[in-house]
Amino acid sequence: MNRLAYMPAQTLGTALQAGTDDGVMFLAGGTTVVDLLREGVFTPKALVGIESLPLRDIRVDGEWTTIGAMVSNSDVAWNPAIKAMFPVVSQAILAGASGQIRNMASTGGNLLQRTRCPYYRDLTSSCNKRSPGTGCAAIEGFNRGNAILGTSEKCIATHASDFAVSLVALDARVAVSGPGGDRDLAITDLHRMPGDTPERESNLKPGELIVAVKLPHAALTRRSLYLKVRDRHSYEFALASAAVAAEMRDGVYGEVRIALGGVGTVPWRARSAEGLLKGKAPGELVHQAAADEALRDAKPRRHNAFKVPLAKSTIVAALNQLAGVT
Repeated sequence: MNRLAYMPAQTLGTALQAGTDDGVMFLAGGTTVVDLLREGVFTPKALVGIESLPLRDIRVDGEWTTIGAMVSNSDVAWNPAIKAMFPVVSQAILAGASGQIRNMASTGGNLLQRTRCPYYRDLTSSCNKRSPGTGCAAIEGFNRGNAILGTSEKCIATHASDFAVSLVALDARVAVSGPGGDRDLAITDLHRMPGDTPERESNLKPGELIVAVKLPHAALTRRSLYLKVRDRHSYEFALASAAVAAEMRDGVYGEVRIALGGVGTVPWRARSAEGLLKGKAPGELVHQAAADEALRDAKPRRHNAFKVPLAKSTIVAALNQLAGVT
Protein backbone atom coordinates (compact mmCIF):
# COMPACT_ATOMS: atom_id res chain seq x y z
CA MET A 1 0.00 0.00 0.00
CA ASN A 2 1.29 3.48 -0.83
CA ARG A 3 1.97 5.94 1.96
CA LEU A 4 -0.79 8.50 2.35
CA ALA A 5 -1.96 11.04 4.87
CA TYR A 6 -5.08 10.54 6.95
CA MET A 7 -7.08 13.56 8.13
CA PRO A 8 -10.06 12.89 10.42
CA ALA A 9 -12.80 15.51 10.05
CA GLN A 10 -14.93 16.43 13.05
CA THR A 11 -17.29 18.80 11.21
CA LEU A 12 -18.90 18.80 7.79
CA GLY A 13 -17.28 22.13 6.96
CA THR A 14 -13.81 20.77 7.75
CA ALA A 15 -14.43 17.70 5.61
CA LEU A 16 -15.64 19.74 2.64
CA GLN A 17 -12.71 22.12 2.87
CA ALA A 18 -10.20 19.26 2.92
CA GLY A 19 -12.01 17.44 0.12
CA THR A 20 -11.41 20.26 -2.38
CA ASP A 21 -7.71 19.36 -2.73
CA ASP A 22 -6.71 17.25 -5.70
CA GLY A 23 -5.87 13.67 -4.86
CA VAL A 24 -7.95 13.60 -1.67
CA MET A 25 -10.66 10.98 -1.06
CA PHE A 26 -13.36 10.72 1.59
CA LEU A 27 -13.32 7.62 3.81
CA ALA A 28 -16.50 6.51 5.60
CA GLY A 29 -16.99 2.83 6.51
CA GLY A 30 -14.12 1.85 4.24
CA THR A 31 -15.66 -1.41 3.05
CA THR A 32 -14.84 -0.57 -0.59
CA VAL A 33 -12.12 2.05 -0.38
CA VAL A 34 -9.75 0.08 1.86
CA ASP A 35 -9.91 -2.97 -0.43
CA LEU A 36 -9.08 -0.86 -3.47
CA LEU A 37 -6.24 0.87 -1.64
CA ARG A 38 -4.73 -2.52 -0.80
CA GLU A 39 -5.06 -3.64 -4.41
CA GLY A 40 -3.48 -0.45 -5.76
CA VAL A 41 -6.56 0.61 -7.71
CA PHE A 42 -6.80 3.81 -5.67
CA THR A 43 -3.65 5.87 -5.08
CA PRO A 44 -4.83 9.08 -3.37
CA LYS A 45 -2.40 11.39 -1.62
CA ALA A 46 -4.67 11.69 1.41
CA LEU A 47 -7.86 10.35 3.00
CA VAL A 48 -10.37 12.53 4.79
CA GLY A 49 -12.04 10.45 7.49
CA ILE A 50 -15.73 11.34 7.81
CA GLU A 51 -16.82 8.56 10.17
CA SER A 52 -17.23 11.04 13.05
CA LEU A 53 -19.54 13.43 11.20
CA PRO A 54 -22.98 13.88 12.84
CA LEU A 55 -24.88 12.33 9.92
CA ARG A 56 -26.32 9.32 11.77
CA ASP A 57 -29.99 10.18 12.22
CA ILE A 58 -33.06 8.58 10.66
CA ARG A 59 -35.86 11.16 10.74
CA VAL A 60 -39.51 10.62 9.80
CA ASP A 61 -41.26 13.94 9.28
CA GLY A 62 -43.79 15.42 6.89
CA GLU A 63 -43.53 13.92 3.43
CA TRP A 64 -40.05 12.42 3.80
CA THR A 65 -37.96 9.96 5.77
CA THR A 66 -34.36 11.17 5.84
CA ILE A 67 -31.40 8.85 6.38
CA GLY A 68 -28.07 10.43 7.30
CA ALA A 69 -25.16 9.45 5.10
CA MET A 70 -23.21 7.91 7.99
CA VAL A 71 -26.03 5.66 9.23
CA SER A 72 -24.80 2.08 8.92
CA ASN A 73 -26.50 -0.29 6.52
CA SER A 74 -27.50 -2.49 9.46
CA ASP A 75 -29.16 0.38 11.29
CA VAL A 76 -31.16 1.28 8.17
CA ALA A 77 -32.22 -2.30 7.49
CA TRP A 78 -33.43 -2.97 11.05
CA ASN A 79 -35.03 0.42 11.70
CA PRO A 80 -38.74 -0.18 12.51
CA ALA A 81 -39.93 2.78 10.42
CA ILE A 82 -37.91 1.68 7.39
CA LYS A 83 -39.16 -1.92 7.67
CA ALA A 84 -42.78 -0.78 7.90
CA MET A 85 -42.82 2.06 5.39
CA PHE A 86 -40.13 0.93 2.91
CA PRO A 87 -39.77 -2.87 3.14
CA VAL A 88 -37.92 -3.00 -0.20
CA VAL A 89 -35.07 -0.98 1.34
CA SER A 90 -34.65 -3.27 4.33
CA GLN A 91 -34.83 -6.38 2.14
CA ALA A 92 -32.30 -5.03 -0.37
CA ILE A 93 -29.74 -4.17 2.30
CA LEU A 94 -30.12 -7.53 4.06
CA ALA A 95 -29.61 -9.28 0.71
CA GLY A 96 -26.15 -7.74 0.38
CA ALA A 97 -22.71 -8.43 1.85
CA SER A 98 -22.51 -9.91 5.37
CA GLY A 99 -23.66 -8.79 8.81
CA GLN A 100 -20.16 -7.61 9.72
CA ILE A 101 -19.82 -5.52 6.56
CA ARG A 102 -23.32 -4.09 6.91
CA ASN A 103 -22.37 -2.95 10.40
CA MET A 104 -19.51 -0.89 8.93
CA ALA A 105 -20.86 0.18 5.54
CA SER A 106 -22.46 3.62 5.42
CA THR A 107 -25.53 4.84 3.57
CA GLY A 108 -23.57 7.27 1.40
CA GLY A 109 -20.69 4.92 0.80
CA ASN A 110 -22.97 2.10 -0.33
CA LEU A 111 -24.33 4.27 -3.13
CA LEU A 112 -20.83 5.12 -4.35
CA GLN A 113 -19.25 1.68 -4.08
CA ARG A 114 -17.19 0.64 -7.06
CA THR A 115 -17.93 -2.16 -9.47
CA ARG A 116 -16.90 -5.72 -8.74
CA CYS A 117 -15.86 -6.25 -12.37
CA PRO A 118 -12.68 -8.35 -11.98
CA TYR A 119 -10.89 -6.46 -14.74
CA TYR A 120 -11.33 -3.18 -12.85
CA ARG A 121 -9.51 -4.68 -9.86
CA ASP A 122 -6.81 -6.46 -11.86
CA LEU A 123 -4.00 -3.97 -12.55
CA THR A 124 -2.65 -6.20 -15.33
CA SER A 125 -5.90 -5.92 -17.32
CA SER A 126 -7.15 -3.16 -19.60
CA CYS A 127 -9.92 -1.12 -17.98
CA ASN A 128 -11.22 2.24 -19.18
CA LYS A 129 -12.89 2.81 -15.82
CA ARG A 130 -9.60 2.48 -13.94
CA SER A 131 -7.26 3.81 -16.66
CA PRO A 132 -9.12 5.76 -19.37
CA GLY A 133 -8.09 4.91 -22.89
CA THR A 134 -6.62 1.49 -22.17
CA GLY A 135 -9.61 -0.51 -23.39
CA CYS A 136 -12.19 -2.82 -21.77
CA ALA A 137 -10.92 -6.36 -21.28
CA ALA A 138 -14.37 -7.52 -20.18
CA ILE A 139 -15.94 -7.04 -23.61
CA GLU A 140 -13.97 -9.92 -25.14
CA GLY A 141 -13.05 -11.58 -21.86
CA PHE A 142 -14.99 -13.56 -19.28
CA ASN A 143 -18.03 -11.30 -18.84
CA ARG A 144 -20.51 -13.54 -17.02
CA GLY A 145 -21.11 -11.00 -14.26
CA ASN A 146 -21.10 -7.91 -16.42
CA ALA A 147 -23.92 -5.62 -17.49
CA ILE A 148 -26.38 -6.01 -20.35
CA LEU A 149 -28.17 -2.65 -19.97
CA GLY A 150 -26.65 0.82 -20.25
CA THR A 151 -23.37 -0.45 -21.63
CA SER A 152 -21.04 1.16 -24.16
CA GLU A 153 -18.06 0.03 -26.21
CA LYS A 154 -15.92 1.60 -23.48
CA CYS A 155 -17.30 -0.29 -20.47
CA ILE A 156 -19.72 -3.05 -19.47
CA ALA A 157 -19.10 -3.03 -15.70
CA THR A 158 -22.11 -3.76 -13.51
CA HIS A 159 -23.11 -1.47 -10.65
CA ALA A 160 -22.88 -3.43 -7.41
CA SER A 161 -25.29 -1.81 -4.92
CA ASP A 162 -28.51 -3.57 -3.90
CA PHE A 163 -29.49 -0.60 -1.72
CA ALA A 164 -29.30 1.82 -4.65
CA VAL A 165 -31.67 -0.36 -6.70
CA SER A 166 -34.30 -0.17 -3.97
CA LEU A 167 -33.94 3.61 -3.79
CA VAL A 168 -34.43 3.93 -7.55
CA ALA A 169 -37.71 2.04 -7.21
CA LEU A 170 -38.90 4.55 -4.59
CA ASP A 171 -37.98 7.80 -6.38
CA ALA A 172 -35.57 8.64 -3.57
CA ARG A 173 -33.50 11.79 -3.53
CA VAL A 174 -29.93 12.44 -2.43
CA ALA A 175 -28.88 15.51 -0.44
CA VAL A 176 -25.39 16.70 -1.30
CA SER A 177 -23.07 19.31 0.20
CA GLY A 178 -19.96 20.75 -1.40
CA PRO A 179 -17.82 23.81 -1.99
CA GLY A 180 -20.62 25.34 -4.07
CA GLY A 181 -23.26 24.82 -1.38
CA ASP A 182 -26.08 22.32 -0.94
CA ARG A 183 -28.14 20.66 -3.65
CA ASP A 184 -30.67 17.88 -4.06
CA LEU A 185 -30.48 15.12 -6.69
CA ALA A 186 -32.94 12.50 -7.84
CA ILE A 187 -31.35 9.12 -7.15
CA THR A 188 -31.60 8.39 -10.89
CA ASP A 189 -29.39 11.44 -11.54
CA LEU A 190 -26.65 10.36 -9.15
CA HIS A 191 -25.05 7.61 -11.20
CA ARG A 192 -23.71 7.93 -14.75
CA MET A 193 -23.78 5.34 -17.50
CA PRO A 194 -20.28 4.80 -18.92
CA GLY A 195 -20.70 6.28 -22.41
CA ASP A 196 -17.29 7.57 -23.48
CA THR A 197 -16.22 8.47 -19.93
CA PRO A 198 -16.58 5.33 -17.77
CA GLU A 199 -14.12 6.75 -15.23
CA ARG A 200 -16.85 9.24 -14.21
CA GLU A 201 -19.26 7.11 -12.20
CA SER A 202 -21.43 9.79 -10.60
CA ASN A 203 -22.64 13.33 -11.15
CA LEU A 204 -21.09 14.56 -7.92
CA LYS A 205 -18.86 17.58 -8.41
CA PRO A 206 -15.29 17.66 -7.06
CA GLY A 207 -15.33 17.91 -3.29
CA GLU A 208 -19.04 17.12 -2.95
CA LEU A 209 -20.25 14.71 -0.30
CA ILE A 210 -23.54 12.85 0.10
CA VAL A 211 -25.03 13.95 3.42
CA ALA A 212 -28.44 12.20 3.36
CA VAL A 213 -30.87 10.04 1.43
CA LYS A 214 -34.53 11.12 1.35
CA LEU A 215 -37.39 8.63 0.90
CA PRO A 216 -40.78 10.05 -0.14
CA HIS A 217 -43.87 8.91 1.72
CA ALA A 218 -46.29 7.33 -0.74
CA ALA A 219 -48.86 4.54 -0.76
CA LEU A 220 -46.77 2.34 -3.05
CA THR A 221 -43.69 2.35 -0.82
CA ARG A 222 -45.39 0.12 1.76
CA ARG A 223 -46.26 -2.44 -0.92
CA SER A 224 -42.73 -3.09 -2.10
CA LEU A 225 -40.18 -5.90 -2.17
CA TYR A 226 -36.73 -6.87 -3.35
CA LEU A 227 -35.88 -10.16 -5.04
CA LYS A 228 -32.27 -11.13 -5.72
CA VAL A 229 -30.84 -14.04 -7.71
CA ARG A 230 -27.19 -14.95 -7.08
CA ASP A 231 -24.81 -17.88 -7.21
CA ARG A 232 -25.01 -18.51 -3.47
CA HIS A 233 -27.42 -17.41 -0.78
CA SER A 234 -25.15 -15.06 1.16
CA TYR A 235 -22.23 -12.71 0.61
CA GLU A 236 -22.67 -12.62 -3.15
CA PHE A 237 -23.53 -9.97 -5.70
CA ALA A 238 -26.62 -10.13 -7.87
CA LEU A 239 -26.76 -11.87 -11.21
CA ALA A 240 -30.18 -10.25 -11.48
CA SER A 241 -32.41 -8.49 -8.98
CA ALA A 242 -35.69 -6.61 -9.03
CA ALA A 243 -37.05 -3.95 -6.70
CA VAL A 244 -40.79 -3.51 -7.24
CA ALA A 245 -43.42 -1.29 -5.66
CA ALA A 246 -47.05 -0.80 -6.61
CA GLU A 247 -50.25 0.96 -5.69
CA MET A 248 -53.43 -1.02 -6.37
CA ARG A 249 -56.69 0.71 -7.30
CA ASP A 250 -59.86 -1.38 -7.57
CA GLY A 251 -57.94 -4.50 -8.50
CA VAL A 252 -55.68 -2.92 -11.11
CA TYR A 253 -52.26 -1.34 -10.96
CA GLY A 254 -52.03 2.35 -10.22
CA GLU A 255 -48.51 3.68 -9.86
CA VAL A 256 -45.86 1.00 -10.37
CA ARG A 257 -42.09 1.08 -9.94
CA ILE A 258 -39.58 -1.44 -11.26
CA ALA A 259 -35.81 -1.19 -10.79
CA LEU A 260 -33.20 -3.78 -11.69
CA GLY A 261 -29.81 -4.74 -10.27
CA GLY A 262 -27.07 -7.04 -11.47
CA VAL A 263 -27.79 -6.25 -15.12
CA GLY A 264 -27.13 -2.52 -15.52
CA THR A 265 -24.11 -0.23 -15.50
CA VAL A 266 -26.22 1.85 -13.11
CA PRO A 267 -29.16 0.91 -10.87
CA TRP A 268 -31.66 0.45 -13.68
CA ARG A 269 -35.14 1.98 -13.76
CA ALA A 270 -37.52 0.16 -16.12
CA ARG A 271 -39.90 3.04 -16.83
CA SER A 272 -41.41 1.68 -20.04
CA ALA A 273 -42.23 -1.60 -18.28
CA GLU A 274 -43.95 0.34 -15.50
CA GLY A 275 -46.12 2.06 -18.09
CA LEU A 276 -47.32 -1.27 -19.47
CA LEU A 277 -48.65 -2.31 -16.09
CA LYS A 278 -50.55 0.83 -15.13
CA GLY A 279 -54.30 0.28 -15.31
CA LYS A 280 -54.00 -3.49 -15.81
CA ALA A 281 -54.94 -6.31 -13.46
CA PRO A 282 -52.03 -8.34 -12.09
CA GLY A 283 -51.39 -11.62 -13.86
CA GLU A 284 -48.67 -13.83 -15.26
CA LEU A 285 -49.12 -12.68 -18.86
CA VAL A 286 -49.09 -8.96 -18.11
CA HIS A 287 -46.10 -9.40 -15.84
CA GLN A 288 -44.27 -11.27 -18.58
CA ALA A 289 -45.05 -8.49 -21.05
CA ALA A 290 -43.59 -5.95 -18.63
CA ALA A 291 -40.48 -8.09 -18.17
CA ASP A 292 -40.01 -8.39 -21.93
CA GLU A 293 -40.26 -4.63 -22.24
CA ALA A 294 -37.76 -4.05 -19.42
CA LEU A 295 -35.11 -6.11 -21.24
CA ARG A 296 -35.96 -4.96 -24.76
CA ASP A 297 -32.74 -2.97 -25.14
CA ALA A 298 -30.43 -5.50 -23.50
CA LYS A 299 -27.07 -6.09 -25.18
CA PRO A 300 -25.76 -9.40 -23.91
CA ARG A 301 -22.20 -10.57 -24.47
CA ARG A 302 -20.74 -14.03 -24.93
CA HIS A 303 -20.89 -15.21 -21.32
CA ASN A 304 -23.82 -13.20 -19.91
CA ALA A 305 -26.64 -13.82 -22.39
CA PHE A 306 -28.30 -15.94 -19.69
CA LYS A 307 -29.00 -12.72 -17.79
CA VAL A 308 -31.75 -11.72 -20.24
CA PRO A 309 -34.13 -14.60 -19.40
CA LEU A 310 -32.93 -14.60 -15.79
CA ALA A 311 -33.77 -10.91 -15.32
CA LYS A 312 -37.16 -11.40 -16.97
CA SER A 313 -37.96 -14.31 -14.68
CA THR A 314 -36.85 -12.27 -11.67
CA ILE A 315 -39.18 -9.40 -12.60
CA VAL A 316 -42.11 -11.75 -13.13
CA ALA A 317 -41.47 -13.56 -9.85
CA ALA A 318 -41.18 -10.27 -7.94
CA LEU A 319 -44.41 -8.88 -9.40
CA ASN A 320 -46.24 -12.15 -8.82
CA GLN A 321 -45.15 -12.14 -5.20
CA LEU A 322 -46.04 -8.48 -4.72
CA ALA A 323 -49.51 -8.89 -6.24
CA GLY A 324 -50.25 -12.33 -4.76
CA VAL A 325 -50.40 -14.06 -8.15
CA THR A 326 -50.04 -17.82 -7.77
